[in-house]
Amino acid sequence: MIEKTVEKLFYASRWMSAPLYLGLSVALLLLGIKFFEELIHAFPMILEMQETDLVLLILSLVDLALVGGLIVMVMFSGYENFVSKIDLDNKIDKLDWLGKLDSGSLKQKVAASIVAISSIHLLKKFMGAENVDNDKMMWYVIVHLTFVVSALGMAYVDKLNKR
Repeated sequence: MIEKTVEKLFYASRWMSAPLYLGLSVALLLLGIKFFEELIHAFPMILEMQETDLVLLILSLVDLALVGGLIVMVMFSGYENFVSKIDLDNKIDKLDWLGKLDSGSLKQKVAASIVAISSIHLLKKFMGAENVDNDKMMWYVIVHLTFVVSALGMAYVDKLNKR
């Protein structure tokens, strides 16, 4: 009897992580505000901007969009994998991947997103390379390659686990 009660308590405790996923939706809102703030600040200067500055602005916006997509992916998949299945009305557009990402494939997608975000940051540094010390640039590349190798390693381990 005690064992069953403890197991039910453990199982019910998964709901304690639900507010974390709700908090991610607030973080997504904050990110959206920052995205549009960047866009609004750029409009008055758009005609005077150098091409390089415009590309850097666009890369910053793409970066924010990628982080937003990462938040959505973690929020929905994490909730579905660890708390409860999301039951949507058939009239609502349901995301194709919803319910199909297990924790292993979620880790791979998060790692790939981190590599993409790191790539954008590295590209931004390269575009302003004249303002960055060689030592700093080397460390940016090393950190990025660490992300790449980690993502490849996680994908390889996941492939081995599926066999």
